[in-house]
Amino acid sequence: MAGRVIVITSGKGGVGKTTTSANIGTALAKLGNKVVLIDTDIGLRNLDLLLGLENRIVYTIVDVVEERCKLKQALVKDKKNPNLALLAAAQTRDKTSVNADQLKKICEELKKKNDFVLVDCPAGIEQGFQNAVAGATEAIVVTTPEMSAVRDADRIIGLLESKEEIESYKLLLNRVRPKLIEQNDMMSVDDVKDILSTEIIGVIPEDTGIITSTNKGEPIVNDEDAMAGKAYRNVAQRIMGNDVPLLDLDPKVSFIDKIKNFFMKGKV
Repeated sequence: MAGRVIVITSGKGGVGKTTTSANIGTALAKLGNKVVLIDTDIGLRNLDLLLGLENRIVYTIVDVVEERCKLKQALVKDKKNPNLALLAAAQTRDKTSVNADQLKKICEELKKKNDFVLVDCPAGIEQGFQNAVAGATEAIVVTTPEMSAVRDADRIIGLLESKEEIESYKLLLNRVRPKLIEQNDMMSVDDVKDILSTEIIGVIPEDTGIITSTNKGEPIVNDEDAMAGKAYRNVAQRIMGNDVPLLDLDPKVSFIDKIKNFFMKGKV
């Protein structure tokens, strides 16, 4: 059975799309799936840094389409997980170096031998987006709970709906800060869901550990204690069809406070 090709997109830059690609790919590989990550942000390569593979890149996706190497030669295996591989973007070229048909052909080839092919899409809605979507049948739209990011996500959803190849898409809400939601300074998960009318596949809390993990080239899913890592691992489970509830990120009343409240109820 052929693997699934999922494009990870956002419209707006800076919402954590590449971080999401690295973490979901790693999480799926940790669950025993064979996974290839494709960086299609030609000219602005970053996915290799997030995986700590920047020193291992010999060939890129441009080398593959220009037939300087075979596809297999350009795949860089992850250092920790043999199930995970990366097809890097070229830093010295632009987005016209690879067209939609070429990317579609690469995805067709990769899904024969892998369970998942995740395509990290460049920001924007121009040719880079059109290319990245070409080989996919599913999409994950990454947004943050900010009006500008949600509006861009809405635009992307409209474009995805117009593409026959895309059979399904889901929303991943990134950098959620429960305290700001409680203070009405940030849109809630339900607010975003209502605006976009799209099923949510994951809610990732704001986590300073992501900055540290990015600098180390170590996806946060490898940190068992990190809340964001757990959230990304849950997303991977949902992609595989497992019913895992969304993390409850609402600020909690402590157990001691609950006891106090219980006893206070009887007092006037």
